[in-house]
Amino acid sequence: MIPFVDLAAAHAEVDAEVREGFDRVLAGTAFVQGPDVAEFEREYAAFCRTAHCVGLGNGTDALELALRAVGVGPGSEVVLPANTFVATAEAVARAGARPVLVDPDPGTLLMDPLAALQAVGASTAAIVPVHLFGRLAPMDLLLHAGVPVVEDAAQSQGAERDGRRTFGAIAATSFYPGKNLGAYGDAGAVVTASPDLARSVRLLANHGSERKYHHETLGFNSRLDTLQAVVLRAKLRRLETWNARRQTAAARYAELLADVPGVVLPPQPPPGEHVWHLYVIRVPDRDRVLAALNDAGIGCGIHYPDPVHLTPAFRHLGHARGDFPAAEKAAAEILSLPMHPHLTEAHQHQVAAALREALH
Repeated sequence: MIPFVDLAAAHAEVDAEVREGFDRVLAGTAFVQGPDVAEFEREYAAFCRTAHCVGLGNGTDALELALRAVGVGPGSEVVLPANTFVATAEAVARAGARPVLVDPDPGTLLMDPLAALQAVGASTAAIVPVHLFGRLAPMDLLLHAGVPVVEDAAQSQGAERDGRRTFGAIAATSFYPGKNLGAYGDAGAVVTASPDLARSVRLLANHGSERKYHHETLGFNSRLDTLQAVVLRAKLRRLETWNARRQTAAARYAELLADVPGVVLPPQPPPGEHVWHLYVIRVPDRDRVLAALNDAGIGCGIHYPDPVHLTPAFRHLGHARGDFPAAEKAAAEILSLPMHPHLTEAHQHQVAAALREALH
């Protein structure tokens, strides 16, 4: 079996540091808002080349609280791509706003900035570009749209363009175990250059309070656990190396699959702009190919099988099949191959051989 993600191999690299950190936390009993949380926030902000990081309970909360911090609420609209994980739209809805969907660029599957700008209206409170699969979305036009840009950076930890790793007013990320930087459970964060937005998120995440029993606003309970911060600190020290391994593996896939009939490879962006959280190809008769690869012991997946507008939870938006053709076409063709920092060259050759056989 070639795993889709190898969490055991990642843990083996950090095991000693994590155990030492857990022992330290257990001895000190600082389980909530302990020193490791503050240290991780400082380190991750520096990694993202920005001023502030607020650790949170999970990535969906991170996106919702980021949206609330920039003023998204009941009666407002938020523009986002139709082809994203449901959590992007879910966070908008939980903030009381209406998701306004746009079709992606059919080549990159990233947000089409022109479509996004056309969707901006009088009620638009934010635009949420998704750095899908680990590749940075086109940002230049979006940053001049006249509304806050809240980045969904759950898949792009470490991706950079022109020396920058954050671009909008605020960015939300997830540390779900399978991410490039993954915790040992749910965790998330926001990063921002704005002290006011950072303070707003911190208030919202901690019952609307900066000091005990003094509550400035109605808030939530979404704080990063100290034990998860220990894990994230250990893995963050290796993230640059791990992302480089992913980029090497992606280049190898491109060579191995270049001449496989029927396979559409992901477009290659400029160096550094893609950290290959996922390696997503497009193939005909996708479901049959997926079954054949799984039967051959190759762990693969689909990210994502249904665009947001075809998800029952968002039926109330009033869309129908055909409204977002690029998203729908991609959903029928995309296939995610094994991708992680510990993927070996031999395993990639095996994946390529199994894919050729499946498409034969």
